Amino acid sequence: MQVWLLLSVVLCYLAGSARPRSSLLSENGLVYGKPGHPVKIYVKLHQNSPDLFCMDSQRASTEIVDPTYLWIGPNEKTLTGNNQTSITETGKLIVKDFQEILSGLYTCTLSYKTIKAETQEETVVKKRYDFLIFAYREPDYSYQMSVRFTTKSCVGRYNDQLFRLLKKILNNLISDLSCHIIEPSYKCHVVKIPEHDLTRELFITFQVNPFAPGWRDVCNASVDCDEVTNGRILKARDRVEEFFQSQANIFSHHFNKTVPAMHFVDHSLHVVRMDSCRPGFGKNEGLHSNCASCCVVCSPGTFSPDTDVTCQICVSVTIYGAKSCP
Repeated sequence: MQVWLLLSVVLCYLAGSARPRSSLLSENGLVYGKPGHPVKIYVKLHQNSPDLFCMDSQRASTEIVDPTYLWIGPNEKTLTGNNQTSITETGKLIVKDFQEILSGLYTCTLSYKTIKAETQEETVVKKRYDFLIFAYREPDYSYQMSVRFTTKSCVGRYNDQLFRLLKKILNNLISDLSCHIIEPSYKCHVVKIPEHDLTRELFITFQVNPFAPGWRDVCNASVDCDEVTNGRILKARDRVEEFFQSQANIFSHHFNKTVPAMHFVDHSLHVVRMDSCRPGFGKNEGLHSNCASCCVVCSPGTFSPDTDVTCQICVSVTIYGAKSCP
């Protein structure tokens, strides 16, 4: 017997369901520097950075004589081409498999010559370009839901029985997705509906969460698992919504004459997405306006120890992605 039909039967019994981001990202995927202003770039965890060009867009369209490029990384060491970074002969930098610890300030100094046509006198010109690169990941989704059920009375064991049964059915619906129901609660209220008598209704709330025991096992070989986790929770949300829609359909088609005292209130389902960030990451729309919806790595001076949405202040933190305050 399908679970949505089962609930209705029991109710009758009780009564008697990566793209990099930057404001200066060009159409061809290049990020140019901006003299005197650090350029902020956001790179998804374990993805490659865009091409960082060691000059501004205006200079890139002019002739440059004897250019040389010096890249300095966040640890203030000179960068050279290796398995983590790639630097072309034209000064473009790519950081591969970007991780939290690679976040920070990347500085490039462009040196070139200007030559007077009359005297062939050479002058060396140097320009500095700063790029602030931040690792980010997508937020983890969960869904806060609320529904209402009619009831005979606000006292009695039937309300608790319905509540426990509903939790069990919903958990069974989504358990194969490694999702579960958390923080369930209910309260009974007296409701006056226009042109109707007073009714008693159970206001039930719960959260559909993607981190049931064993959730890491379904990530398989995925390094990140953001997409896998959010894909699972979207399926779980859809199943729960379909379940409650089936309750409304069953009520309208099977109980035309005799209305059970306890039944789902049609159109009472409300769903709100809740975002959370992994430890070491947080949201900050003011600081990261170009990646406002992202969970961005916590900067030095901040940390995030759990699945909060924001990074907390801690002046003793000197690294990116801190998960604790020493």
